[in-house]
Amino acid sequence: MPLSRREFTRHSAGVALAGAVGALATAPGALADAGEELDREPGYGPLVPDPDGILSLPAGFSYRILTRTGVTRLESGEFTPGKHDGTATFEGPRGSTLLVVNHELRGDRSRIAHPVPLAEGLVYDPAAPGGCTVVESHRGGEVAQWVGVSGTAQNCAGGTTPWGTWLTCEETEDRAGQNGMTKDHGYVFEVDPYDRRANRAPEPVKALGRFAHEAVVVDPQRAHLYLTEDASGPNGLLYRWVPPHGFEHGRGRLRTLADDAGVLQAAKCFDSGGRFVDDLSRATKIGTVYGVDWAEIPDRDARTVSVRKQFTDGEITRGRKLEGMWWGDGGVYVVSSYAREESPAQHDGQIWFYNPRRRTLTLKVLLGVNPDRSQDGAFDGPDNITVSPYGGLIIAEDGEGVQHLFGATDSGRTYPIARNELNVGTEEDPDYSEFAGVVFSPDGRTLYASIQTPGIMFAVTGPWKRQPDRH
Repeated sequence: MPLSRREFTRHSAGVALAGAVGALATAPGALADAGEELDREPGYGPLVPDPDGILSLPAGFSYRILTRTGVTRLESGEFTPGKHDGTATFEGPRGSTLLVVNHELRGDRSRIAHPVPLAEGLVYDPAAPGGCTVVESHRGGEVAQWVGVSGTAQNCAGGTTPWGTWLTCEETEDRAGQNGMTKDHGYVFEVDPYDRRANRAPEPVKALGRFAHEAVVVDPQRAHLYLTEDASGPNGLLYRWVPPHGFEHGRGRLRTLADDAGVLQAAKCFDSGGRFVDDLSRATKIGTVYGVDWAEIPDRDARTVSVRKQFTDGEITRGRKLEGMWWGDGGVYVVSSYAREESPAQHDGQIWFYNPRRRTLTLKVLLGVNPDRSQDGAFDGPDNITVSPYGGLIIAEDGEGVQHLFGATDSGRTYPIARNELNVGTEEDPDYSEFAGVVFSPDGRTLYASIQTPGIMFAVTGPWKRQPDRH
């Protein structure tokens, strides 16, 4: 049942108040609501430079390198593939942690130094260089790696499922015959970290559409799936997939769906006055609340026209670089990494929260345009995110210049957790790769993340603690 503009307008005052209470900060140490004092400063103190020039962390924290492209090897003998990206963790055997890791590799496979190996029975398209690896990490330091799926393209983010699998998303719209591909791409694939046989003969979940997928989350109560699209010209969309009547989720169940099963929809937002909102960048104040309706996608497989181009600008709400998502606090956290001239207003990052019960989208984080991205301080370009077991969010930075992992507390402050010190540029023109795949171990003791280039996965441990809330 759609949320009517009249209904939203009638209740908007109360919704706006509720949405503003948990508003997060826009800069290190900033308060979402001025004048409030907190019990203590958030975070873990200043970052200590790493003598090895890789990863700076707060005092008392340490890191261990689990995998490194071109250095560590899979069980089959090939090197770890490149371009680490979205990652999920699962409880593994004998106290280990299983991680499923995306590799955002695209284009001509022959030009990729370390593609995902074409493991027998696990290949979708032999021309494509991307896919996922599964990493088994033991507390004693032992690490094993193997292929989860291969022959996919530009596996960027994705999402975990309540039934213990990983949904990996292709951020591309390449068709067979484009960029050397032999099959159509731009789909979601399911990877089972526990059962290698379940990953054989991979097929896309076409019911979830074909577009430049970024991330996906599952609503465990309603069984809906939410998906983001990282695209421009025009900007991408926020999607919802509603399963067909009687469908029950579970291991391998998505693969049984017909290509047109359920309903794929795009978000259409309106403000408290009932006015249509064409682009999420128009929100310039933390606590902004939009009502959300959902418009059905005419052709989800984009046979002739890209999905986001099947609507006129007055029919749906767009957003630039819709990136990471995470389910938590009874709803969906959604990242818009930045907006520039292609959007109505510019920013260096938004994080929204969709409440499926109220059918509202609330702006929780707004990062103003960073005037000097080469300087350490303000954060910009949020990408992958996770909800922290210690409160608030942990965010991977994919901006320009200095790159961080940083936290945002429920009480409205941000703080650094790690800084990438590995310069892949030159001394005169330094370049620091983005962070990706930020996620905690199932027991909350270890934070995993990767530097995408040259492709290094870390396990970070230390004196984690609950972050302060308001008085």
